[in-house]
Amino acid sequence: MITYTLKVVEVRKETIDTVTICFKQPGLKKIKYLSGQYLTLIFRINSRRYIRPYSFSSAPGIDPNIEVTIKRVPGGIISNHINDRVAVGDIVEVMEPLGDFTLSKIPALPEAHLVLWGAGSGITPLLSIAKFALHNEVCDHITLVYGNKNSESVIFSDQIELLQSKFKNFSVFHFHSQLFISANNPGVIEGRINPKKVLSIMKQEKPKDKTIHYICGPVGLKESVKNQLSVLEIPEENIYTEDFETVKDPKEFESITTQNVEVVFDNTTYNVEVVKGKSILEAGLDSLLDLTYSCQTGNCLVCKAKLLSGAAKMIGVSKKDELSEDEYLLCCSYPISNNVKVLVTN
Repeated sequence: MITYTLKVVEVRKETIDTVTICFKQPGLKKIKYLSGQYLTLIFRINSRRYIRPYSFSSAPGIDPNIEVTIKRVPGGIISNHINDRVAVGDIVEVMEPLGDFTLSKIPALPEAHLVLWGAGSGITPLLSIAKFALHNEVCDHITLVYGNKNSESVIFSDQIELLQSKFKNFSVFHFHSQLFISANNPGVIEGRINPKKVLSIMKQEKPKDKTIHYICGPVGLKESVKNQLSVLEIPEENIYTEDFETVKDPKEFESITTQNVEVVFDNTTYNVEVVKGKSILEAGLDSLLDLTYSCQTGNCLVCKAKLLSGAAKMIGVSKKDELSEDEYLLCCSYPISNNVKVLVTN
């Protein structure tokens, strides 16, 4: 895995609990990325290494700096560290850009209507995609559907307004769940995002088979939008989601018990107790092993390892077809026998 060291040139306050970290592009070997991808930041706090992925809020070819936006999470070690401690002049180690929540796989966009669905910090990759698509005339029309608690919690409000004023083919629906909306503010809708209401308006603008949908937000938002799109018979290949969390069925853990696992890492074998419910990766990190990982949702393949002995079970992995029979992603792997041994290969 390629890593870089980047210098912080600006820390921009977006809301009371959200900041954008702006990194200077390296002078010689510039970092190439696609709108919608994420950058993985590496910090060492109290002698422990922490790795977290954050979506780009900048767009390649549009913004001069590399930007990621981080919302404070209650109890979140890294999100709080970034919001409270990262400052201009700091040097941060990062991994190469990852992620496939991009426009690159979509054919025949010029006549399409691109619909971006987001809530809270889920706006981050969607803003990157919107900026790139608008400036490069990627598609015919773009609609952003964005849910927040109130106007004060809207991330990138200034940038969204600027895009609206500059591009006439960019429309925005704001949904505010904790605010009374006055009649003279038609651009804001009271309540949580209502896919049916939005799609009924959009139906008059473009045929349903010309809409392409990107969804980034809580599981509830993804499910409600996908359900409504299914009713309208929107093809599944026109629906893309960014998954920074996985929903796991408790029944899949019934055969799993606490086991000791041998982890071969950097030519050394470590004996790690993997408590029921924790993945091998989580147990390794708890044992202060500097294992390399990124998304922790079974998508990026960074935490790949070979199963040398015993039996393990992967739960929630979407890219099994990209793994050989003896390869496992430690973030989603759980021992189901008492003689499990894995060799970390990344």
